[in-house]
Amino acid sequence: MAALFGSRVRRLRTAAGLTQAELGARTHVVSTRITQIERASGAKPTLELARALDAVLGADNLLVELWPYVYREAFPDWSRRFMEYSERAVAIRQYAAHVVPGLLQTEDYARAVLRVGRTLGSKEQLEERVALRMGRQERLGTPNRPELWVVLDESVLRRPVGGHSVMREQLARLLGTTTEPHITVQVMPFDQGEHDVMGGSLTVLTMPDGSEIAYTEGAHHGQLIEDPDEVRSFALTYDRLRAAALPPLMSLDMIRSVMEDNHRGANVPSRSDRRRLAQEQLQQSGGGRLRGGGRRVPGRRPRP
Repeated sequence: MAALFGSRVRRLRTAAGLTQAELGARTHVVSTRITQIERASGAKPTLELARALDAVLGADNLLVELWPYVYREAFPDWSRRFMEYSERAVAIRQYAAHVVPGLLQTEDYARAVLRVGRTLGSKEQLEERVALRMGRQERLGTPNRPELWVVLDESVLRRPVGGHSVMREQLARLLGTTTEPHITVQVMPFDQGEHDVMGGSLTVLTMPDGSEIAYTEGAHHGQLIEDPDEVRSFALTYDRLRAAALPPLMSLDMIRSVMEDNHRGANVPSRSDRRRLAQEQLQQSGGGRLRGGGRRVPGRRPRP
């Protein structure tokens, strides 16, 4: 894909009658950077540079649309293959143990998730990763959109990723799936106890020819499973999870309840704020100061 991207840049640059140095000057990079891109050598082009090249060369978003495929080459083989399968799947069944799956994440939630535990070298790289994730969601709005069935562990709802306001927006996004008939969301409550996929996440993809692919993921690794017998076992595991989870309507009620609880919790002053407020009120009323657990210490009277 990097070679295809480079050949397109070279063809468009030649058609525009520009040298590599002239194109570099117009896109604010050195000419050697243009050489690297055209030869598919060196670092991959950034999304910002792809947009700049698109604008200068009048590519009508061709380079921007190619960029995610170029950027994807930096991912491990198993991760890249999983994304390729996902883009062709007609049905996606997911169990999420820790965070909301990428296809249903809001932009701020995705940014908070991607910021943690990543060795991204810059804010620009973070934004590129967010843009790539948001771009994959666009398929849910197309005529060939897949059926999406998601089971969320209850901990996913209760962990305020990004803070209360970000999490409230994310929970609202989940509630919004009620208007999308191709999306079903369930919740696996805590009181269901142990199950076969504790500690990890599971995705089962159904391809256009009816075959299935499974993908398991932990905090720092993933595994793509293509052997039919193994995939069949994981598909059965998913069906059991789905059966043990709350029905869709009850699941949405739980999501709404958690969202309301989080909203109330966000409006409750912190412990330090409550102590500070109490101290200010005591001072205004001429009282003493608070010490330890809130015991009032009278002030000394001035000597006559």
